[in-house]
Amino acid sequence: MRTDHLAFFSSLFLSRLADQVLLFLVPLVVFQTTQSAAWSGMAFFVETLPRFLSFPICGALCDRISPVRLLRTSQMLRAAVCLGGAVASALTGGVLWLVVLSAVCGVLTTQGLMAREVMLPQVFRGDRMETVLAHAQIADQLGMVLGPLLAALALEWWHWEWVVAATAVLFLAADGAMKVWRSTSAVQLAEPLSTDALHGMHWLQPYQTALVHVLRLPGLAPLIVLTSGVNLVIGVTLATSAAVVTGLLHRSAQDYALLQTAGAVATVVILVGIARSKAMALRSLGLLSYTCIALGALATALSHSLWAYTLGFLAVVGFDKMFSVYIRVRRQQVIPSADLGKTTGLVVLLNNLSQPLAGLLVGMFAGKADTQSVILALTLGMGLLGGLALVLARTGTYRR
Repeated sequence: MRTDHLAFFSSLFLSRLADQVLLFLVPLVVFQTTQSAAWSGMAFFVETLPRFLSFPICGALCDRISPVRLLRTSQMLRAAVCLGGAVASALTGGVLWLVVLSAVCGVLTTQGLMAREVMLPQVFRGDRMETVLAHAQIADQLGMVLGPLLAALALEWWHWEWVVAATAVLFLAADGAMKVWRSTSAVQLAEPLSTDALHGMHWLQPYQTALVHVLRLPGLAPLIVLTSGVNLVIGVTLATSAAVVTGLLHRSAQDYALLQTAGAVATVVILVGIARSKAMALRSLGLLSYTCIALGALATALSHSLWAYTLGFLAVVGFDKMFSVYIRVRRQQVIPSADLGKTTGLVVLLNNLSQPLAGLLVGMFAGKADTQSVILALTLGMGLLGGLALVLARTGTYRR
């Protein structure tokens, strides 16, 4: 692999590794502190909602400001927030600091994700996008493989404040890798809108443009509905996995970390298959991944043993990234390149509102009903959304 490509994917890996440590810590530490699946679900809601609400703003910024500058700024600020939050918690105490700093880092992570999304078609111009996105997802998943394991091992030796402080070093390393990419790459990225072009433009205009695309571009609305269904299941899985494994199934935090790691390994195996295979049609990727995620969610809802739950969990998280490759390629096919940032930001917001909603529903109902009953109800919700997307396709809204 070329030096500049290696540096680009290394930055993605290190950034995801640090972000995954934070995502792992919040539900686990909150559940261990409160012994309540409901509070764990509420913490997941507070942690994830800001990162999703910020997608339209971050997407619009990518069309106005250099995405490289935005990406590097987000990584530096995340390092500062981690250090500041760890110090504040050490001085005042309380698990609330972990939730707050993770929510702030989530917004900055969104900016980094959007910047990379805009950069990818330009950095790898001329390459098959399914292969490029599969490689990007592999780097992303390698971070997810090591993130939970690294966090669990660190918690054996350190209090969570020290673990958070260590993630700051990872964010700084990610920024260093991006600096190496910038110095070794010959790619000329498209210039953002000039000051003259922005002068007189109403601040709502980018969002109006994005909304018009969502409503009028053929095929975009069904993609949003499909992805919302998947994220409903992903949200309930992430919000309840700590409570199910360490509570309902009476397993240790190390078992929970191994489960998370196994999920990421399964995803890497699936993505390597996508990267090496050129035979599977894009539509087949979407259909296969959506079906496997639904079946996996049913298994997590109906299982009463760790092995059965693990099989369902692996199907959900493993095929989620296959579905992500499908959706990201389809978005780039549908959305005009000049409006990719602002429109993708709004689309991702609409896609992902169902994920914190799942955490909120877990927080509201897990204390009143069996946690697995909540998982089953949201899995049925995914099925209904898939049916709605099919109706939109058959009525002509979705045209290939």
